[in-house]
Amino acid sequence: MSIGFHEKISKGEEKMQLQDIKGLGLTTIKYLNELGINNIDDLINYYPFRYEIIENTELKNIKDKEKIIIGGIIENIPSVFHFNRKLNKMTFHLNTKTFITNVTIFNRAFLKSKLKIGTAVTVIGKYDQKHNTITASDIKFGLLEKPLIEPIYHSSFKISSSKISKIISLALNKITITNFLPESIINKYHFIAKEKAVKIAHNPQNKEQLKKALELLKYEELFMYMLKINYLKNAKKIDNGITRNVPYEKIENFIKKLPFELTKDQLISVKDIYNDLTQNKTMNRLLQGDVGSGKTIVSFLSLYINYLGGYQGALMAPTEILALQHYQNFQKLFPNIKAALLTGKLTAKEKKETKKLIENGDANIIIGTHALISEDVTYHNLGLVITDEQHRFGVAQRGNLKNKGKTPDILYMSATPIPRTYALTLYGDMDISSIRSMPKGRKPVKTYVKTNKQIKDVLYMMLDQIKAHHQIYVIAPLIEESEKIDLENISKLKEKMTKAFGKICHIGVMHGKMKDEEKEKIMNDFKQNKIQILISTTVIEVGVDVANATMIVIFDSFRFGLSALHQLRGRVGRNDLESYCILISDKETKRLEILTKTNDGFKVSEEDFKLRGGGDIFGLRQSGDMNFKIANIKNDYDILLKAKEDANRFLKSGEYNLEKYSYLKKQIITSTNLD
Repeated sequence: MSIGFHEKISKGEEKMQLQDIKGLGLTTIKYLNELGINNIDDLINYYPFRYEIIENTELKNIKDKEKIIIGGIIENIPSVFHFNRKLNKMTFHLNTKTFITNVTIFNRAFLKSKLKIGTAVTVIGKYDQKHNTITASDIKFGLLEKPLIEPIYHSSFKISSSKISKIISLALNKITITNFLPESIINKYHFIAKEKAVKIAHNPQNKEQLKKALELLKYEELFMYMLKINYLKNAKKIDNGITRNVPYEKIENFIKKLPFELTKDQLISVKDIYNDLTQNKTMNRLLQGDVGSGKTIVSFLSLYINYLGGYQGALMAPTEILALQHYQNFQKLFPNIKAALLTGKLTAKEKKETKKLIENGDANIIIGTHALISEDVTYHNLGLVITDEQHRFGVAQRGNLKNKGKTPDILYMSATPIPRTYALTLYGDMDISSIRSMPKGRKPVKTYVKTNKQIKDVLYMMLDQIKAHHQIYVIAPLIEESEKIDLENISKLKEKMTKAFGKICHIGVMHGKMKDEEKEKIMNDFKQNKIQILISTTVIEVGVDVANATMIVIFDSFRFGLSALHQLRGRVGRNDLESYCILISDKETKRLEILTKTNDGFKVSEEDFKLRGGGDIFGLRQSGDMNFKIANIKNDYDILLKAKEDANRFLKSGEYNLEKYSYLKKQIITSTNLD
C-alpha cells in the first residue's frame, strides 16, 4: 500500500524513476527490484524494519564475547591478508586512550588507504578479552559524540542495508513529498509535516524526533486503509441489490434431508446469508471458520438459495483440484441442478460448450478457477459470487468476477479464522459469519512437539500409520530466502524417508518450483493413495480432502507462525480416524506447545496475533492490503482504532471533499474495486 505522493521537481508531473538517481546502475536496480523496489515510490516507502542505537560501550560494562562499540585512534598501518578473491582480513591496533586493542575486520580491504595512523574511528564488533581483540562488523569514521540511530532495512547478500540507506538518501534529495492527510487531523494530533517525517524515518537524529515521525507515518498508513474500508462499506450498502422471494421452509426441508447434521454455527451462518439474499441490499459477507468446520456446505446452500431465486451462482476456487472437488461434491448433493465446471484443463471444445451453457442460462451453478473471470465468459444473470480461500486471489481477480453481474451478492470464505475484535476492524467493510464448532464425528488432531533427537520416535509413529494403511504428509523446512536450500531440504528428506520406508510404501515429492500440472498430478496420486508419504513444502492445498491422511510431520516448525501450523494441521483429521500432527523443532518449543493444548483455530490465531502481529495472522504468508509498510497491527492497534474512527468521521463530515484532497481521491477511486 503506497502511503505517499512523490514527484521529481525538475520533471513536474512526471514521476521520477530509479534510473534517474545519479550513480545507480542497472545491476543495483535489479537487486532493488528483487526486494520489491521497482520505482521511487517503492523506494521511499521502503522503511527500516528496526533501528539500532549506536553508543559507546562503558568500559566497566565490557564483557567477553559481547558486543562492543568503542572509539579510538589508529596506531599503525593496517595489514591485509587475502585468503582468496572473495575473502580478506584487515588488522590494526586501536588506541582507546584507556587501553590499546587489536581490531580484525573481514572484507574491508578497500578501506585501508583511508585508515591512516592517527585517524579517529569508532569500531563496532565483539570483544575477545583473552586475546584482547575486537572482531569488527563495522567501522565508522570519527568518534561518537552522541548516540547514533542507524536504520536497518530488509536486505539481501547482493545489496546491504547500508547501501539501501544511501540510495534512499540520494532519492530524498531529489523529490518533494506532499501532505495529504486532512488538515483537521493534522491539527488534532499535532503531526509534523509528511516530508520531514519521511526524512527522519530514514535518517533519524534522536529518539524523540523518530517517535514523532513514526506516529505520523503509522497513523497515515492506517488512516488510508480505514478510509478505503469505510468508503467501501458505505458504497456497497446500496439499496438496488437483488431480492429473492424464497421461503425459508424450502431451505430447512433440504437441510433435514442432508446425510449429515449441520452444527449450530453452520445453521446460523446459513440464516445470515439467507437474510442477506432475500433483502434488497447487496451482500458483502465473510464466512470464516476452521479447516474442516463445514464452510463448503454453507456455500452450497447459499448457491441453492440463489438458484431458487432464479439466478446463476458462481464459486471460484484457487486451484483446479479444489474446483473439481467442489464440483463433484455439489453434484452429489444437488443432482437435479445443472452445474458446470470451468477450468483451464478443459479442451477448447469443452470450454466453448461450457461457456455457451453459462451464457444462455442452461448452467445454473458454475464452479471453477480464475477461468471464471476470462473476458470471453458471459453470464446469463449472475446473482451470487463466492470466492473460496479469498486471500489467494488478488484484488483485481475478485473484482473482475463481481463485475460479471449487475449487482451480484458477494460471499468470501476463509479457512484462516481471526479473532472477532480484529476481524470487525480489519474487515470493516464486510459482515462476518463465523463457524467455531466442528461437525460431529470429527476427532481433534493429537499434536506433539518433538526435537530432532527424538526423530526415531517420530519414525516409529509414522510406521504405525503406514502399517494401518494410512497416509502421511511430511513438510520440509521452509527457507524463504533460498529456493536452492528449499530443494536441498526436500532432497535430503526424500533420501531419509526412502531409507526408512522406501521398501514398504511409495513416496512422492512436491515443491513450489514444479509446474502446476506436475503438482496437480502428485496431489491426485496422493488423493488416490498411489502415494503413501507426500514430502512437500507448504504448497499443499488448503482445501483438498484426503480422508485417509492421518498424520502430518512438520520439520523446523519454529519457522512458521501458529496459524500457519494450524492450517497445515488441518490437512489431517478430516475423517473419524485418530489423526496426529508432529511438530519437529529444537527452538521455540514453548510457543509450539500452544498447539498441543487446543485445536480451536480462533484461539490459535489469538495467540499468534499476540506473538507475531497481523503480518502472519493469515497463515501461510499471504499478500494483500494487510502488508503494511510501516504499521504493525498488533503493536499499533490503538492507532488503528483512532484511524478507523477518524476515517468514519471524515467521510461523514462536511470537510469530506475529494476534489480538495486529490491524493485521497486517487486512492479511493483505485480502491472501489477492492473487495
